[in-house]
Amino acid sequence: MIIRNTLLSAALLTVMAAPAFAAPHERNAFIHDYDANHDGEVTQAEFDAGRTARFKATDANGDGWLSDAEYLAEFEPRLDARLAKSTKSAEDKLSDRQREVRQTHVRFGVLDKDKDGKMTKAEYDASGARAFAQQDKDKNGKISDADAVVERAEASTKPASN
Repeated sequence: MIIRNTLLSAALLTVMAAPAFAAPHERNAFIHDYDANHDGEVTQAEFDAGRTARFKATDANGDGWLSDAEYLAEFEPRLDARLAKSTKSAEDKLSDRQREVRQTHVRFGVLDKDKDGKMTKAEYDASGARAFAQQDKDKNGKISDADAVVERAEASTKPASN
């Protein structure tokens, strides 16, 4: 038990000391987190490098795959920082935290395609590829404000729902 707690503490410290690479779904956060040269766009190379760094930082014990615990440990500091800034009540923050932690376990289960309890780099990369493709609305291999223009145009041509 002591060894396990020591390993978990070391893993948490390693993740907390590493840069926090978010996995954002909003374009501005995506650009903020992955635009390595600060030119206002994220190339596939920048994104891949950021994802590789994030995987390595999350793989606290360096065994080449992520456990559910490692995946959660990477997310919790970002979640706690966001909740600390929230103006919600302590009760609502606790509820949000519990919900998001549960969702993190669900997300891990979805990404662990072979259900062996180990998220491989390939499984992790497949998720990243989907995220990049979703953001790259103009399909030019870069994420930038130009993608927002395409997204707005697509939205304006969709029929209104009843």
